[in-house]
Amino acid sequence: MTTADGAARIHWVEHGEQRSALWRSESGWPAPKKVVPADDTMNADTAYRLALDGTALLWRGDFQNARQLVQALARRIDHKGERAKRSAKARAGKPAPTPTEQFHRHRLAQLQRARTLAMLLIPFDAGHAIPLRRAPDVREACTEAWGPADAPHVASLRELLGAIGAHEWRRKGVFVPALDERIHPWYGVFSPVRGEYLELVAQAPLPPGATSAFDVGAGTGVLSAILARRGVRRVVATDLDARALGCARANIERLGLAGQVEVVRADLFPQDRAALVVCNPPWLPGKPSSAIEHAVYDPDSRMLKGFLAGLKDHLLEDGEGWLIVSDLAEHLGLRTRAQLLDWIAAAGLAVAGRHDIRPTHPKASDPDDPLAAARMREVTSLWRLRAA
Repeated sequence: MTTADGAARIHWVEHGEQRSALWRSESGWPAPKKVVPADDTMNADTAYRLALDGTALLWRGDFQNARQLVQALARRIDHKGERAKRSAKARAGKPAPTPTEQFHRHRLAQLQRARTLAMLLIPFDAGHAIPLRRAPDVREACTEAWGPADAPHVASLRELLGAIGAHEWRRKGVFVPALDERIHPWYGVFSPVRGEYLELVAQAPLPPGATSAFDVGAGTGVLSAILARRGVRRVVATDLDARALGCARANIERLGLAGQVEVVRADLFPQDRAALVVCNPPWLPGKPSSAIEHAVYDPDSRMLKGFLAGLKDHLLEDGEGWLIVSDLAEHLGLRTRAQLLDWIAAAGLAVAGRHDIRPTHPKASDPDDPLAAARMREVTSLWRLRAA
């Protein structure tokens, strides 16, 4: 239910009284319509049945027991998925699903899994303090992720665990060999854990006289930092997301590169032209289902098409655009190589060269991954584009 001021609330009955609380969801989940109190006396099977039925469980017991219950729910979901796989294999004569069908089934299963696990809710006091036994102090992590909280509210334990994990990433940082430094990602900003595309940017030959560059969709600012460390005197990093802008500025300042790199809010390109324009758009066309998925899924390839369409008008003479993208979408049947080349040609661009590298992340060689056939063929490329 949504109140007159636009704030969503959840409602439930407890000790015979009608109660309500503000609802918070960074993933965009709607406020659950059915809510029941739950505590340490509820077993995992009962919780699982209620969650599958769409009934949210507002936790009143020990916090650490709630974490164990989430793990128990996850095991039941995964076990059900394994049974479904075995059942599918046992059906003889049925055509094998196409890579595209496998991908959509995988996404649907991920969405259903996330929705079920999100049914376990945690109460918060104002300031993000949790009024439960053995609850950790999550005030800093939640404020970083969600902003201040002036009133009590309720959120899913799954989202809280995501905020805690993001706080640890932000505190410890991610070591980037191409910089020999750490980049500190913020909540909702994609972490540069896939190092192969960073190596491409670190090693590709710069255009002659490349003293200026644009980093379109900068995220953490890692590509801007690499370009600055390579000697590009002026880099303009752009993004639309407020978290990404704050994250990029913090990383650039921490690395001592604020004199070379300017972070600005812009939809794709800043004003003016540059000798080099770099873009690492989301690699898969599709609709994001959470904040972090905006770095993975590009609805209708909007960012990719927008970058290509506007690139020529933002390049200096003899300048280059670097498009960093994986061909995973091609192996999944979501986009063809011909489509990509057509978009490049239609934008008045020509391919001056391409640098390829194989991914090294664990899923790339995991035969049990639902998308293993496509992942094992994946190649990440840096496309060097010039005005035709």
